[in-house]
Amino acid sequence: MAFSSGSGKGPMADINVTPLVDVMLVLLIIFMITAPMLTHKVKIDLPQPNPNVVQPENPPEPVRLKIDQSGALYWNDTPVDELGLKAQLAVIGGLGDPAKQPEVQIAADDGVAYEHVARVLADAKSYGLTKIGFTEGQ
Repeated sequence: MAFSSGSGKGPMADINVTPLVDVMLVLLIIFMITAPMLTHKVKIDLPQPNPNVVQPENPPEPVRLKIDQSGALYWNDTPVDELGLKAQLAVIGGLGDPAKQPEVQIAADDGVAYEHVARVLADAKSYGLTKIGFTEGQ
């Protein structure tokens, strides 16, 4: 019985790819089974339009509220502090009927901190304003 010792040759340069293929196939099967489970649907109840709503003939002029980068507020291009803003929002919110309330159009600069915008939105909500929109800062 003769055995070859392989002393005349260097190290074997062939890579055994069978274990690699086995692992890749197992991973493929695992991902194929788990991927559909990761997607889930979110049910959203969207409001339906009411065709019987009559739009007012003379809607009030919208209010332009600008917030610059430093957090300064401008009510229709007039500088106003936070207490003045709350007073103006209280006047608008005191009108009662949402059809009589003017729309508040908020124009925030690109670099303004979210804290300032969130504070304005919270104040508007606390005074019962329902018509709030966003416009591009100028």
